[in-house]
Amino acid sequence: MDGAGPVAAPALIGPNAILQLLPVIERAGGRALRARLLAAAGIAEVPSGAEMIDEAPAARLHQALRREVPDLAPALAAEAGRRTGDYILANRIPPGARAVLRLLPARFGAPILARAVARHAWTFAGSGGFRLVSTTPPVFEIADNPVVRGEVSDTPLCHWHAAVFARLFAALVHRDATCRETACCARGDPACRFEVSWRA
Repeated sequence: MDGAGPVAAPALIGPNAILQLLPVIERAGGRALRARLLAAAGIAEVPSGAEMIDEAPAARLHQALRREVPDLAPALAAEAGRRTGDYILANRIPPGARAVLRLLPARFGAPILARAVARHAWTFAGSGGFRLVSTTPPVFEIADNPVVRGEVSDTPLCHWHAAVFARLFAALVHRDATCRETACCARGDPACRFEVSWRA
């Protein structure tokens, strides 16, 4: 025996962190850009979508996007976030629950959806420390967010996360709901902070 301890299992994240970004990249820059970013992220095989995936290549793909096409990255990540939200709405929230949330006044629906997001945070936060700060209005934090881990920026970078939250709350709580990232680990803040709001 060499005395080495057990190898830690990789931290997992939902496959949509990759799967919803790739068609957006290809539409913007063709197959060449898609191939270039996959290679930069070290992704040899695209996940099937049937199971959770290692967060590391997903994070590397998002980081490669920001590094290789910085001017396009915010819009492409946001579009991928909206697509991820659409996937969750279609496949992860039962029709009955969607119907009930849409019927409730926003002040009642928002806390229910915020708590549901918190219960499933591992699908988009990976090894990051997720915290539900407030349900009314909904405020979420992800400390040590793996999608921006090690990056440095003057502005918040988590357009994908913000778009996921915005899409869910706009579809189920209030059609004017938006989500703004007000703090980001890449900016040196303790956590990435997402604040959902809408016009009364």
